[in-house]
Amino acid sequence: MSGLEFLHLSAQFALLSLLSVGGVSAILADTHRLLVVERHGLSDAGFAQGVALGQAMPGPNILVVAVLGWMAAGPLGLIACLGGILLPSTLLVWRFSAWARQHHDSRLLRAFQLGCAPLVLGLTLAGCVVLARPYLSEGRWLGFALLAAVALGSAWRPKWPPLAWLAVGAAAGALGWV
Repeated sequence: MSGLEFLHLSAQFALLSLLSVGGVSAILADTHRLLVVERHGLSDAGFAQGVALGQAMPGPNILVVAVLGWMAAGPLGLIACLGGILLPSTLLVWRFSAWARQHHDSRLLRAFQLGCAPLVLGLTLAGCVVLARPYLSEGRWLGFALLAAVALGSAWRPKWPPLAWLAVGAAAGALGWV
C-alpha cells in the first residue's frame, strides 16, 4: 500500500466514523463497499468471515474494522482503517459529551437522540443485507430465514443467555443451513 493509498483509505474511514453512531454494525455496508467493491481487498465471503472474527474477539466491536483492515491490506490497512475510524469520532464524542452534560435537558439533545434511532436501524439493516448476500446467493435462503427468525425471537426472549443464541447459530452452521 502506497502512502497515498494509506491516506485515502484512512480519510474514507474518518468519514465513516461520523456515521458510526450505532457502532460498527452501522457502517458495515460502507465498509464492504470500500474494502470489497472498490479496493477488491476481500471477497464477499472473506468480508463476512472477517466480521465474524472481529465480533468473536474480546473487546469493543470496533475491532471488526481492525480485522477487516488487516485482511484487506495487512498491517498498514489495519492502521489506516482503525486510525481513521477512531480519531474523528473519539474527538467528536469527547467534545459532544461535555456539551451534553451541561445541556442534559435540552430539546435539541433529545431530538438528536430520537433522530439517531431510525438512522442506526437503517444502517444496521444495510449491513445485515451485505453480510447475508454471499449466503443468499448460494441458495441457502431458507436456513438464513430461519436463523433470522430465531435472532428476531431473541428480542422477545431476552432472558435467554447469549450463549444459547450462539449455540443456535453454531448448530445452524454445522448443519449447513447457513
